[in-house]
Amino acid sequence: MAIVDSNMLAVIGLRQILQNVIPIMDVHTFCSFDEFMEAGPDNYIHFFVAQNIVLGHLDFFNKNIHRTLVLTLSSNPKTQISGFHSFCVNQPEDDLIKQMLKIMQFGHAGGKNLPQMPGVLHNKILSNREIEVLALVVQGYINKEIADKLNIGLSTVITHRKNITDKLGMKSVSALTIYAVMHGYVDINQI
Repeated sequence: MAIVDSNMLAVIGLRQILQNVIPIMDVHTFCSFDEFMEAGPDNYIHFFVAQNIVLGHLDFFNKNIHRTLVLTLSSNPKTQISGFHSFCVNQPEDDLIKQMLKIMQFGHAGGKNLPQMPGVLHNKILSNREIEVLALVVQGYINKEIADKLNIGLSTVITHRKNITDKLGMKSVSALTIYAVMHGYVDINQI
């Protein structure tokens, strides 16, 4: 993925979120359209581009409309460029992550057009109970609520969570959420 924006603080923040949410993706950043063009836009699946840069190079981005996500400060459709998917960066981190997951789930169903997941993540390596626990974790339930929902003990939930993170090598809820969404264990609208 490429981020093209002259606001370096926004670039750094968005890059960090993208790398946490989609750990299998390489994220490259560019401060200008010229830098981005020198790197070769064909090397990137998606471009996260500041609205002013898109407007300044509309011919190029119109030709790549399905790969371009316009970074805006407003979620109001009246202030966004028609025909492009807009990505409002002026919202809480949880909402940004949810919006990215929606893009992945609907635009890349089943991992279509995304880099290969590490081999270990292709196989079903979690037990059915661990999958149930994982789905509840990414939906925001705390350990006690998971135990109550599944009629198991609190220590059993903690053990399942430890086993899940050990087997997948993922500790953050964001990474677990990506895994759960990409494997169809949870729908993005349940998060």
